[in-house]
Amino acid sequence: MTDAGKLNRSAALASISVALLLVALKVWAAWTTGSTAMLGSLADTVLDLVASLATLLGVWVAAQPDDENHRFGHGKAEALAAMFQVVLISISALSLAARAIGQWIAGVRPDGAEGGIIVSGIAMVATLALITWQRYVIRRTGSLAISTDHVHYQSDLLLNLAVIAALALDQYAGIAGADPLFGLGIAAWLGWGAWGASQQAVNQLMDHEWDDEKKARFLEVVARHPELKGLHDLRTRTSGNRDFVQFHVAVDPHMTVRQAHDVMDEIEDKLLAEFPGIEILIHPDPEGLINETGLAAEDLLAVHQRSE
Repeated sequence: MTDAGKLNRSAALASISVALLLVALKVWAAWTTGSTAMLGSLADTVLDLVASLATLLGVWVAAQPDDENHRFGHGKAEALAAMFQVVLISISALSLAARAIGQWIAGVRPDGAEGGIIVSGIAMVATLALITWQRYVIRRTGSLAISTDHVHYQSDLLLNLAVIAALALDQYAGIAGADPLFGLGIAAWLGWGAWGASQQAVNQLMDHEWDDEKKARFLEVVARHPELKGLHDLRTRTSGNRDFVQFHVAVDPHMTVRQAHDVMDEIEDKLLAEFPGIEILIHPDPEGLINETGLAAEDLLAVHQRSE
């Protein structure tokens, strides 16, 4: 397993450990207080535990080397794990919203607040430690599955703060309805987080192109090679923490095959220096020959140079 794979696995194991601790604490707190907000926090943490297990599986599969049946690697396992997490978050949000509405209509109030507040405080400390480690891992590996898990636990900080506020307002300020109201707010927050987390996973599964800024950086590196006469039909995608790119370049039609091959090797070396680990496929064309049509035929080097 690579260093990136080991880091991703360590982050997944850390999130599982924190989730197990918090589930035990919140089961007790939800039982003793009857708080809807605390129950929502418990439901979210249970789903966090399941999602973290899925993350561990996803990063383990993604770290496996290429094989004869997966020549592009297993990186999309991370996107699948991320989508599984999104489904769980959405279910949690809908269930919590339904319970909060029911509690509001019935006028049910939580019993006692001290235990729930203490548990939520412990949860915030443990979660803060976890997301600090996750941020370090994400900077080093760019893992989509860990990034999605990170979104969960970031929202948990606000979620636990909301639970503390709900219990304090209901028990100490005497504001009836604060608990289910915060429960609805937590449900809305979870739903919004699920929507945001789904976008990057869907983009990877659908082989979405790189963003414009990343493409511009890529073209800037390619443009440094003076023997290139043009570039067209650029195609890019990301799978897990691996980037893939393929394109056609125009070269002197009088070059020998060996000379063109040497030029392609030089281009790859320059690109790999700027984009480590990228998978590159280059198709050389004699200058003036473009068989593609539409956007695929556009000379992107010329467009890039005009924009500078």
